[in-house]
Amino acid sequence: MAEITYAVKRSDRRSISLEIGSDGRILVRAPRWMPEQEIRRFVLSRRDWILAARKKVEARNEALRDQVGAPITAAELQKLGELAVKDLPPRVARYAKRIGVTYGRITVRNQKTRWGSCSSEGNLNFNCLLMLAPERVRDYVVVHELCHRKQMNHSPRFWAEVAKVMPDYEEQKKWLSENGGALITRMIIR
Repeated sequence: MAEITYAVKRSDRRSISLEIGSDGRILVRAPRWMPEQEIRRFVLSRRDWILAARKKVEARNEALRDQVGAPITAAELQKLGELAVKDLPPRVARYAKRIGVTYGRITVRNQKTRWGSCSSEGNLNFNCLLMLAPERVRDYVVVHELCHRKQMNHSPRFWAEVAKVMPDYEEQKKWLSENGGALITRMIIR
């Protein structure tokens, strides 16, 4: 019988729970006060569920591999990064002028969870995988991050700022929601 390995995250919660990540790893969320022995007993009591859940994760990952194609190689990631460094700064400059905001540094990374971010200092980060998305989606991510220079939140006022510049932003947001996971999966599933 294979050993079940897991990570424990303790907090001020009252109950214990299990989570299977997209990579098949197990995370146990537990109260700070709960003894390690009790956590272990809980995990072992859920062994059948864990094994079934892991099989589902493996099947889903296999289906995603088939759907999105081969994983992106390190050389391909580097090429996407180079393309992004050429493509995104002119977009940022164009939209910043239109929105009426300033910005700091622009950084391109290969991120696993975000398409872009904006710091309180105005520094912008973008995911190099945006180069695999349609041009209008890249525009949306740039506009989204620049609008955070006016509203550092996702309030109705923030979305109103985005809509001023890109009235069809919901279509681009939907595209990312429906297709973005498959792009990121090409990078993280090996």
